[in-house]
Amino acid sequence: MQEADVDPGPATAGGSARGVARIAADSAGSGADRSPDADAAAHLASELVDVGRRAGLDAVGVAGAAPFADARRHLEDRRARGLAAEMQFTYRNARVAAYARVDHYADLRAALGEVADRLRSDGWQARVVADDNALVDRAAAVRAGLGWYGKNANVLLPGRGSWFVLGSVVTDAPLPPNEAPVRDGCGTCERCLTGCPTGAIVEPGVVDARRCLAWLAQAPGPIPVEFRSALGDRLYGCDDCQEVCPIGAAEREAEEARSGGRADGERNPGADVAAVWILEADDQELLDRFGHWYIAERDPRYLRRNALVVLGNAGGDDPGPSALLHRYARHADPLLREHAVWALEQCGRGQDPGVSPGSGGTG
Repeated sequence: MQEADVDPGPATAGGSARGVARIAADSAGSGADRSPDADAAAHLASELVDVGRRAGLDAVGVAGAAPFADARRHLEDRRARGLAAEMQFTYRNARVAAYARVDHYADLRAALGEVADRLRSDGWQARVVADDNALVDRAAAVRAGLGWYGKNANVLLPGRGSWFVLGSVVTDAPLPPNEAPVRDGCGTCERCLTGCPTGAIVEPGVVDARRCLAWLAQAPGPIPVEFRSALGDRLYGCDDCQEVCPIGAAEREAEEARSGGRADGERNPGADVAAVWILEADDQELLDRFGHWYIAERDPRYLRRNALVVLGNAGGDDPGPSALLHRYARHADPLLREHAVWALEQCGRGQDPGVSPGSGGTG
């Protein structure tokens, strides 16, 4: 992540339905010579909070836009320790993490756009920033008083947990920033540390991305062999460290029941994707359906790679998936060929005679 490429200015933060946003501002910004008095600034901030909440944001706060020196220091330290892993930061149905089942960022950006429009109507500059590495989202949310850093490295909102996406509106409007940080609410709980299937949370608040399934499912290149079984039925993302968190669990369960996730005993339809379909679909079909995900190099081969691992973990003797795996074991792409051969070995089916992960074949 990088610091925001914007001039310092006042800032406000808020969150959408399963999302959170902020707005940054500073009286030293370009609008300082026409700054309203403190009462007017407080009134504007309050009005922006109301606009954000009406637009669907779950939490809204104000943070100053000074550089996030602590966040930079932590990121550089963890990169130096090798924890970043080059981040830009029956299983036949492949599982999709909850945050990726719908495009929550689209809703978040729309709500932030309403806040930005309100600022622009008064002549202030405003820029929506969400999930584009222009701002350290978590650091801005904590500074704005929305929550605290949980031991799973996510920002937790008091009483509600971490099931939110984060975004901001950066502006030169001189809004009064939050001065009261949210106190830590994790206490002695370590469920996320012990609940991570690969032990990727190496210490409270520190995730080794080289072991994190959410990152491995997005990263380019082959999935390390030692983590393929742990990937299980995951096509994209991993929710384990959030699912075991007790903060906000009751609200989360009630919302999932309301949305059709568990009320009738069935899974949310967005939670599963047929692994066979992933392997049979063409590139355009995959990008049309999953283009809002972070897909390495925007190349659907990585979705197919993950689907091959899912089938390998599923096992079984269904002739349909077996034939598909044998076909991919002769694929022209060595990455897919390797994962197909691994999947066949996991299923106890072996591989086609004369085919090895490094040999050629037809696409």
